[in-house]
Amino acid sequence: MTKTVLYARVSTADQTIDHQRTQAEQAGFAIDDVVADQGVSGVTSRLVERPQGKRLFDLLRAGDTLVVRWVDRLGRDYRDVSDNIRAFMRRGVVVKTVINRLTFDGATTDPMQQAVRDALIAFMAATAEAQAVATKEAQRAGIDSAKHKPMAYLGRKPSYDRAKLDEVATLLGQGRGASAIAKETGLSRQAILRIRDHRADVEHTLARWECR
Repeated sequence: MTKTVLYARVSTADQTIDHQRTQAEQAGFAIDDVVADQGVSGVTSRLVERPQGKRLFDLLRAGDTLVVRWVDRLGRDYRDVSDNIRAFMRRGVVVKTVINRLTFDGATTDPMQQAVRDALIAFMAATAEAQAVATKEAQRAGIDSAKHKPMAYLGRKPSYDRAKLDEVATLLGQGRGASAIAKETGLSRQAILRIRDHRADVEHTLARWECR
């Protein structure tokens, strides 16, 4: 019997597995099982180096579907993400994403469809790596700024936590509009625009609250 498995990776206390499962189910996926790595950085660890990431390769069989929030959950960089997607496809596993509803299926035999699929894998993997690097640099700048400025006045508490900020950054990186992101995340359109246009300031403010 085939199954649909959600792989979730949560790297901070603000993120939850339940939230990622709810997002997947709201997107129309009927999840049979959840495999999750907690407290794991996607930037520094390859999928096979994560305890539960490694388990996916033993758990999934031909005909199964692997659901992830986005392709960045499947590796730490371009090569890791693309290699893992192709590894699952060779096993007969269909990989689907919650964001953008992408489907990577190794069953197609048409050369043109294969070429389009492979190009899409390469593009999305490269985009995931670029987004991860940009996010890491923005976080570092925000934390450094927070450490070197007085903490007496923190300013207004942001309406989003680290997990929500990362989610918005990912959606912005995919070219989604501010109104659509606001509807999907529950944040105001003004908050989305501020994250888009003043990322350094946003990271600084959030870091100050996190360091308080």
